[in-house]
Amino acid sequence: MTKVLILGATSPIARALALRFASDGARLYLAARDGDEVRRVAEDVSVRAGATALSGTFDASDFASHDEFIRHAAGQLGGLDGVVVCFGTLGDEDAAQTDPGAALATINQNFTGAVSLITLAARHLEQQLSGFIIVIGSVAGERGRARNYVYGSAKGALALFTQGLRGRLAASGVHVMTVKLGTVDTRMTWGREGALLTIAPAKAADLIYAAYRRRAEVVYTPWFWRFIMGAIRLIPESRFKRLSF
Repeated sequence: MTKVLILGATSPIARALALRFASDGARLYLAARDGDEVRRVAEDVSVRAGATALSGTFDASDFASHDEFIRHAAGQLGGLDGVVVCFGTLGDEDAAQTDPGAALATINQNFTGAVSLITLAARHLEQQLSGFIIVIGSVAGERGRARNYVYGSAKGALALFTQGLRGRLAASGVHVMTVKLGTVDTRMTWGREGALLTIAPAKAADLIYAAYRRRAEVVYTPWFWRFIMGAIRLIPESRFKRLSF
């Protein structure tokens, strides 16, 4: 039985992924900041999939608590075979562009918190010479846009961190997969200007789970974002800086 920790488990994509893993017989530990909500998600997954789903809380910005949290989750699961990182927030981009505190909050929620938790989980998996890590990022990290560069820089840094981790763990039997999400129809994106080409969370989860099953390494979800971002990366900086999208 595969034992999987899902971080940020109350997000729509995480919920759908939890069902995919549970339906395949995995034992889950679902974690989020909201204890009541993640408990309800775990109960729902348990009922719908007929598999064990435990729950607990964590705070991405409380770095001192992360070691004990990972140890506790692994202990509750009876081991740890995989970690799925689903948490993150768009934050208040306008505030983050002028207020260092708001900028750091966005960075901590989207990058440094993930680095701390992934590093601890990776140490556990490396020692047992097996396992997987799935990190759900964003195409926003492909290039710095004037409209969301604080959030985008955090996601870009996370992608680079994950790439390096994948290389380091390659010889240890630990598979690391980076997911570069396009726009997903969730509470984070609802009503935002320019939220085009959206994909439903359940469909995104299907694509991510299928990529995990085939041991993909870098996945754009949906696939067409690979070509969209490829074209965007080709725009000369002198022109790109004048774009407002």
